[in-house]
Amino acid sequence: MPDMPLHHAAFDLAGLGAGPFNLSIAALADSHVPTLRTRFFERRETLSWHPGMLLPDTHLQTGFLKDLVTAVAPDSPHSFLNYLVCHRRFYRFVNAELPTLSRAEFSDYLRWVGGRLSSVETGNAVREVGLDRHGFRLSCDRGSYRARHLCLGTGKTPWLPPFAEALRGPQCLHAAEIAHAERDFTGKRVAIVGGGQSGADIFINALRGHWGQPGELNWLSRRRNFQPLDETAFTNEYFTPEYTRGFHGLPGSIREQEVAAQKLASDGITPAALQTLYRELYHRFDVLGEARWARLLPHRQATALTRHGPGYRLTSEHGLGGEREVFDADVVIFATGFATTLPECLAPLAGRLERDARGELVLGAHFETRWDGPADHRLYAVNAGRHSHGIAEPQLSLMAWRSATILNHACGREVFDLGDEAGPIAWQPLAERSAWARAI
Repeated sequence: MPDMPLHHAAFDLAGLGAGPFNLSIAALADSHVPTLRTRFFERRETLSWHPGMLLPDTHLQTGFLKDLVTAVAPDSPHSFLNYLVCHRRFYRFVNAELPTLSRAEFSDYLRWVGGRLSSVETGNAVREVGLDRHGFRLSCDRGSYRARHLCLGTGKTPWLPPFAEALRGPQCLHAAEIAHAERDFTGKRVAIVGGGQSGADIFINALRGHWGQPGELNWLSRRRNFQPLDETAFTNEYFTPEYTRGFHGLPGSIREQEVAAQKLASDGITPAALQTLYRELYHRFDVLGEARWARLLPHRQATALTRHGPGYRLTSEHGLGGEREVFDADVVIFATGFATTLPECLAPLAGRLERDARGELVLGAHFETRWDGPADHRLYAVNAGRHSHGIAEPQLSLMAWRSATILNHACGREVFDLGDEAGPIAWQPLAERSAWARAI
């Protein structure tokens, strides 16, 4: 990219992507830091949140108060409560007594907020990011821009096991793609791999015949059982600013140990979904006496996938005795999570970003990446700090607090008061607790 003159459009903070995390920053900046010049570039023409997973009766795992802004700016006009009022359904929402939002309603809320923000620009992809003496240079579909700071919010990439990647297609797909096209499972052998919430949502919809009733439905998970999300009160203390700040200051080896131990606090299946599933299975196969065409298969590690006739042959290894099992399927769906990848537009800067042993970005306390660039030009990253800030980092729970942390740092002043009273749990030795709880 050639060195652009300073008269090109310039911003204090530019965002790559306008998913919920960057949208939270945009909303808070709009309502509380109007003097901060921001622009968030989204390649898609319309804002949508995991559109490939917008299935019937699927819900978030967090409460509606953990929206884009409320936790740090309850007076913001971009809150979910204001969304309800503006859509004239506040009382019906309250009367419904919903513990969590549906994915459909949350996605509509994001579209509503994005449509109100002049700083969010859809249909304008960032093609390349460079750096010169004046700061970051962005080459986009609809022009060139400058920015003092950047925030990376392009999300993660659906991950398939290497043995399945070469077979990827309409009948061998990731869970994130399931709702992108019309599908017909009628009479087909369907296999789902992955025992988390996405796998549960797809299994329930397939069981109910959302895509037509399968002839056979197998759900494999390497976990020992189909395990519930731990959403009890004390476990939810992991999802607080106090815990997250302290976690970042721990040695790397301890952070790794804690993230592994806390898996079911962020990566289980909601008890409501498990109860729904169990009741559905009981009614169909015990009360109505249907032949058991649907099977739950925990403790199976998928190890291979090959073409077999017009379909596939999926091989797994049993976790108890190592037995090899083979499943024939016409459709295979991998609910196997997401991988962190840098967008192609950051290729000119990729070699300057510090990585940890897993290849993940190394983040400072304010979610700024560590790199060899000038200190007065920072690159922040959201949904990139699970191993630096804890299990709350990829979740929606703390996004408003994280957004406010980034904005305070980018502005160089305390726009948002993020001070915290100590919670009920003493996470560190008492002599160190004041340091653990201290606000950044």
